[in-house]
Amino acid sequence: SAAGQATAVATSTTVPTTRGEPSNKIAYLSAMRIFRDLSPDEMKMIDASTVMTTAKKDKIIYMPGESGEILFFLKKGSVHLYRLSSEGRKLIIQTVGPMTFFGEMAVVGQQMYDLFAEAAEECTVCVMRRPDVERLILSKPKVALRMLEEIGQRMHDVQQRLSDSAFKSVPARLASLLLTLSNNGGHEIKGIRHQDLADMLGTYRETVSDSLGELRDQGIIELGRKEIIVDDLEALREKAEEERKH
Repeated sequence: SAAGQATAVATSTTVPTTRGEPSNKIAYLSAMRIFRDLSPDEMKMIDASTVMTTAKKDKIIYMPGESGEILFFLKKGSVHLYRLSSEGRKLIIQTVGPMTFFGEMAVVGQQMYDLFAEAAEECTVCVMRRPDVERLILSKPKVALRMLEEIGQRMHDVQQRLSDSAFKSVPARLASLLLTLSNNGGHEIKGIRHQDLADMLGTYRETVSDSLGELRDQGIIELGRKEIIVDDLEALREKAEEERKH
């Protein structure tokens, strides 16, 4: 079955899977924006065609060359989508959070190309194979439309990062990233390493550490053990808008 095939793919890089409590999985899937128009009976069909699995922090969920097309619906946790350079340096293209999706599915414009997907923290995901996705979007075009809207937003975010790389210094780009990670200063940034920030910015750990120290010395942030606290939100916003001086 498609669900059985999905299990085989998912378990190649994650910890053993379970179906869990069906009601819990349906409740999670129903809460996702892309499925909000589906009836209870249609959600039961989604439940039957997906397998829930978990992945511990730093586990590879998907890697280039995986056979078959597959979508992951992220229930909890976050996932880094990254590319490796020829020297083995990691560049995080995007970090996806809960209640969204990622994977290889050309039919909805979702392709991984040479990207890896790695659990940034312990994750729970539901896995769906191409035949089930195709049946879903043919019967419910609004699901495909919402998927494409989300993919379009991701493309916009990537383009913004490319623009920032060209026109902004590392401290300014770091300030912008900290604003995003802290929900615009709304909460502390926990469990993130300097190397993680460097991977997200496409730079070196030492450069990020120096830039964090600069922001700390200016009274904009506080640094703790795997914790960053925004003290001066307005100053952080101003730093994020600074363009590179030529």
